[in-house]
Amino acid sequence: MEYHIRMNELPTNERPRERLQQSGAASLSNSELLAIILHTGSPSENAISLANRLLAKFEGLSGITRASFSELCNEHGIGQAKVAQLKAALELGRRAASAHQEEKTIIHSPQDAASLVISEMGTLQQEHLRVMILNSKNHLIAIHEVYKGNVKASTIRVSELFRSAVRENCPAVIIVHNHPSGDPEPSNDDIIATEHMVKGGKTLDIEVLDHIIVSDHKFISLKERGIIS
Repeated sequence: MEYHIRMNELPTNERPRERLQQSGAASLSNSELLAIILHTGSPSENAISLANRLLAKFEGLSGITRASFSELCNEHGIGQAKVAQLKAALELGRRAASAHQEEKTIIHSPQDAASLVISEMGTLQQEHLRVMILNSKNHLIAIHEVYKGNVKASTIRVSELFRSAVRENCPAVIIVHNHPSGDPEPSNDDIIATEHMVKGGKTLDIEVLDHIIVSDHKFISLKERGIIS
């Protein structure tokens, strides 16, 4: 019978929880942090082995984040309770990062805007459209989701798109949406929708500074492409 080392059989200074307590969370690897969240493994592998297998199977943390609840439940040694813990921890991490980034953020460039959302929006399985509203000094005030589904000019209502900017009396917005396909290249519909957004903003005296399309680790600025003048 193959022998598997249990967590409590490891030297104390090699156990993830003890290492976190002694050296801090930043000193732990992704597999060690996942092992703490999972807490236990199975009779055939300990929590670190299980974490390593999940990271390999789903190609890293971003893949685990994208994986559905049922996909993770189908993995040996991880049931609904562990998947719930894992999904909750990943979502808390995303929210903490987002809150930190939004605090007193000034948008200087398309890269600044994309960096606020790309880690989360790049993993979404459906198309989402969000509006970043900015004050006169380009400070980010908030990010609001407006649409979920196909982003087409025919479906975009100016009143919904600019409602938050009007309410906050903000003079400028940045539109951002994702391409679940992984290719951020704008389609003809994206270009038509952008022109529709810009025109709608002008009627309300709100400037559309940019329309950014994000995918997994990539983005394209329609301002940089010359589509927004």
